[in-house]
Amino acid sequence: MRNASAVLLVALSCSRGPPAPAPLDTRNDACAQCRMAVSDPRFAAQLVAAREEPRFFDDIGCLRDFLRAHASLPDGAVAYVADHRTRAWVRAAAARYTRDDALATPMSSHLVAHADDASRAADPEAARGVRITVAEVFGPGGVPDAR
Repeated sequence: MRNASAVLLVALSCSRGPPAPAPLDTRNDACAQCRMAVSDPRFAAQLVAAREEPRFFDDIGCLRDFLRAHASLPDGAVAYVADHRTRAWVRAAAARYTRDDALATPMSSHLVAHADDASRAADPEAARGVRITVAEVFGPGGVPDAR
Protein backbone atom coordinates (compact mmCIF):
# COMPACT_ATOMS: atom_id res chain seq x y z
CA MET A 1 0.00 0.00 0.00
CA ARG A 2 2.84 2.42 0.84
CA ASN A 3 4.44 1.95 -2.60
CA ALA A 4 1.11 2.56 -4.30
CA SER A 5 0.61 5.69 -2.18
CA ALA A 6 4.09 6.96 -3.03
CA VAL A 7 3.44 6.47 -6.75
CA LEU A 8 0.13 8.24 -6.39
CA LEU A 9 1.74 11.16 -4.54
CA VAL A 10 4.32 11.60 -7.29
CA ALA A 11 1.62 11.47 -9.93
CA LEU A 12 -0.49 14.00 -8.05
CA SER A 13 2.40 16.39 -7.49
CA CYS A 14 3.39 16.29 -11.17
CA SER A 15 -0.09 16.83 -12.56
CA ARG A 16 -1.83 20.12 -13.19
CA GLY A 17 -5.17 21.08 -11.81
CA PRO A 18 -6.90 19.90 -8.69
CA PRO A 19 -5.79 16.54 -7.32
CA ALA A 20 -7.81 13.52 -8.41
CA PRO A 21 -9.35 11.09 -5.93
CA ALA A 22 -7.12 8.25 -4.77
CA PRO A 23 -8.18 4.62 -5.01
CA LEU A 24 -9.58 3.23 -1.76
CA ASP A 25 -8.15 0.01 -0.33
CA THR A 26 -10.99 -1.32 1.83
CA ARG A 27 -8.71 -3.92 3.43
CA ASN A 28 -6.05 -1.46 4.63
CA ASP A 29 -7.23 2.16 4.67
CA ALA A 30 -8.37 3.58 8.01
CA CYS A 31 -10.53 6.60 8.70
CA ALA A 32 -8.47 9.73 9.40
CA GLN A 33 -11.01 10.81 12.02
CA CYS A 34 -12.21 7.73 13.94
CA ARG A 35 -9.49 5.19 12.91
CA MET A 36 -12.08 2.56 11.96
CA ALA A 37 -11.51 0.59 8.76
CA VAL A 38 -12.98 2.19 5.64
CA SER A 39 -14.60 -1.08 4.67
CA ASP A 40 -17.80 0.06 2.94
CA PRO A 41 -17.06 2.28 -0.07
CA ARG A 42 -20.71 3.39 -0.33
CA PHE A 43 -20.21 5.72 2.65
CA ALA A 44 -16.56 6.70 2.09
CA ALA A 45 -15.05 10.14 1.67
CA GLN A 46 -11.54 11.42 1.15
CA LEU A 47 -9.47 14.56 1.31
CA VAL A 48 -6.60 14.91 -1.19
CA ALA A 49 -3.96 17.57 -1.74
CA ALA A 50 -0.80 17.71 -3.82
CA ARG A 51 2.26 16.27 -2.07
CA GLU A 52 0.09 14.87 0.76
CA GLU A 53 -1.07 11.33 1.51
CA PRO A 54 -4.82 11.03 0.84
CA ARG A 55 -6.95 10.97 3.98
CA PHE A 56 -9.86 8.54 3.87
CA PHE A 57 -13.03 8.63 5.97
CA ASP A 58 -15.47 5.81 6.61
CA ASP A 59 -18.48 8.11 6.94
CA ILE A 60 -19.36 11.54 5.53
CA GLY A 61 -19.88 12.61 9.14
CA CYS A 62 -16.23 11.79 9.89
CA LEU A 63 -15.12 14.04 7.00
CA ARG A 64 -17.38 16.78 8.38
CA ASP A 65 -15.96 16.39 11.91
CA PHE A 66 -12.38 16.32 10.60
CA LEU A 67 -12.91 19.55 8.64
CA ARG A 68 -14.39 21.26 11.71
CA ALA A 69 -11.36 20.26 13.79
CA HIS A 70 -8.75 21.17 11.15
CA ALA A 71 -9.35 24.71 9.92
CA SER A 72 -5.99 24.85 8.17
CA LEU A 73 -5.70 22.51 5.19
CA PRO A 74 -3.05 22.31 2.46
CA ASP A 75 -3.50 24.67 -0.48
CA GLY A 76 -5.46 23.08 -3.28
CA ALA A 77 -7.08 20.42 -1.10
CA VAL A 78 -10.18 18.75 -2.55
CA ALA A 79 -12.78 16.66 -0.71
CA TYR A 80 -14.49 13.78 -2.47
CA VAL A 81 -17.41 11.61 -1.38
CA ALA A 82 -18.52 8.29 -2.79
CA ASP A 83 -21.77 8.07 -4.71
CA HIS A 84 -23.79 5.74 -2.47
CA ARG A 85 -25.28 3.88 -5.45
CA THR A 86 -22.33 3.66 -7.88
CA ARG A 87 -19.40 4.01 -5.42
CA ALA A 88 -17.77 6.46 -7.85
CA TRP A 89 -15.89 9.42 -6.37
CA VAL A 90 -17.65 12.78 -6.65
CA ARG A 91 -16.38 16.21 -5.65
CA ALA A 92 -17.99 16.81 -2.26
CA ALA A 93 -18.84 20.41 -3.17
CA ALA A 94 -20.97 19.27 -6.12
CA ALA A 95 -22.57 16.14 -4.61
CA ARG A 96 -26.23 15.72 -3.69
CA TYR A 97 -26.74 14.75 -0.04
CA THR A 98 -29.47 12.80 1.68
CA ARG A 99 -30.09 12.29 5.38
CA ASP A 100 -32.11 9.27 6.41
CA ASP A 101 -32.22 8.61 10.14
CA ALA A 102 -33.29 5.02 9.43
CA LEU A 103 -30.20 4.36 7.27
CA ALA A 104 -27.28 2.80 9.14
CA THR A 105 -23.94 4.39 8.25
CA PRO A 106 -20.57 3.40 9.74
CA MET A 107 -20.49 6.21 12.32
CA SER A 108 -24.23 6.95 12.46
CA SER A 109 -24.22 10.22 10.55
CA HIS A 110 -27.09 8.84 8.44
CA LEU A 111 -25.67 10.79 5.47
CA VAL A 112 -25.20 9.53 1.92
CA ALA A 113 -24.07 11.30 -1.23
CA HIS A 114 -24.83 10.98 -4.93
CA ALA A 115 -23.25 12.41 -8.06
CA ASP A 116 -26.50 13.94 -9.27
CA ASP A 117 -30.28 13.84 -8.91
CA ALA A 118 -30.59 10.90 -11.31
CA SER A 119 -28.28 8.73 -9.21
CA ARG A 120 -30.14 9.73 -6.06
CA ALA A 121 -33.50 8.88 -7.66
CA ALA A 122 -32.19 5.46 -8.72
CA ASP A 123 -31.03 4.60 -5.17
CA PRO A 124 -33.87 2.98 -3.21
CA GLU A 125 -32.03 3.60 0.09
CA ALA A 126 -32.08 7.36 -0.57
CA ALA A 127 -35.73 7.51 -1.58
CA ARG A 128 -37.05 7.74 1.96
CA GLY A 129 -34.46 10.31 3.08
CA VAL A 130 -34.48 14.09 3.08
CA ARG A 131 -32.34 15.98 0.62
CA ILE A 132 -29.95 18.42 2.31
CA THR A 133 -27.44 20.95 1.01
CA VAL A 134 -23.65 20.99 1.18
CA ALA A 135 -23.90 23.82 3.73
CA GLU A 136 -26.27 21.76 5.90
CA VAL A 137 -23.76 18.90 5.91
CA PHE A 138 -20.49 20.81 6.26
CA GLY A 139 -21.50 24.25 7.48
CA PRO A 140 -21.45 27.62 5.73
CA GLY A 141 -17.77 27.26 4.79
CA GLY A 142 -18.57 24.21 2.66
CA VAL A 143 -15.83 21.75 1.78
CA PRO A 144 -12.36 22.25 0.29
CA ASP A 145 -12.63 22.26 -3.49
CA ALA A 146 -9.42 23.84 -4.83
CA ARG A 147 -11.43 26.41 -6.73
